[in-house]
Amino acid sequence: MNGQGGTRTSTPDAGTSSGSGARRVGPGPAQVRVLPAGPHALLVELADGEHAEAFHAELLRRRERGELPAVREIVPAARTVLLDGIAVGGPGARDRFARELVSWRIPPPHREGRDAVEIPVVYDGPDLDEVAALWGVPAAEVAALHSRTAFRVAFCGFAPGFGYLTGLPEPLHVPRRTTPRTRVPAGAVALAGPYTGVYPRPSPGGWQIVGRMPDPGALWDPGREPAALLEPGTPVRFVPVEAVEAVEAVQAVEAAGVVPAGTGSVPASRAGDFRRGSG
Repeated sequence: MNGQGGTRTSTPDAGTSSGSGARRVGPGPAQVRVLPAGPHALLVELADGEHAEAFHAELLRRRERGELPAVREIVPAARTVLLDGIAVGGPGARDRFARELVSWRIPPPHREGRDAVEIPVVYDGPDLDEVAALWGVPAAEVAALHSRTAFRVAFCGFAPGFGYLTGLPEPLHVPRRTTPRTRVPAGAVALAGPYTGVYPRPSPGGWQIVGRMPDPGALWDPGREPAALLEPGTPVRFVPVEAVEAVEAVQAVEAAGVVPAGTGSVPASRAGDFRRGSG
């Protein structure tokens, strides 16, 4: 128990159960800590993003099988998973549930059988040369290296429809810009640390912009279910396109009367056009 009445449990991994309650969570060694987050929520802290992904997947599996107490929201992040709106009654029920979470044995996430989302990118971003210098390659090689990478949405946040994509090897991780931009355009494809992201709407940002998605409207559509094109666990591939091709593709959609000219928006019916291939 901590001073707030919640359960604070930290377990080093020994690969097997022990008197201290150590458990393996996902691939490799892990530490799990469960903290209270308000009266009806728990925050599960994990060693890294891979373990957070595995824990999130296990929560979804158990909820689907009816083995989880009613939880309003399950929200993954970089190294945490938030369980909000937990419906467990009785004195100490939430703390008992927290201890149960720590005792779980979590398999690695199952990553086969999901269609990849293919996102067209014009690699002409304002930070392309800087990223190339950090990678030690010519600017023309950035598109090849980035588009050959198999990405996966680790979690979502920052803005509706913004996914944090992992997959770049550590030598290709880059720092954020020293001076953030006050406005990053919608569709900007940018890098920061281990992540790649595509901005669904204009906003401030400090990531290194290497390209742009010509028509970012499909990233977030409140009229579609789900509204976000990029959900946690979704495989993603970036497909290089030339600027002329990108303009012609958007013009063709507008000319067909699918969207009003100048909106740069892809309707919900076309969201599936981004899903091709296999994960």
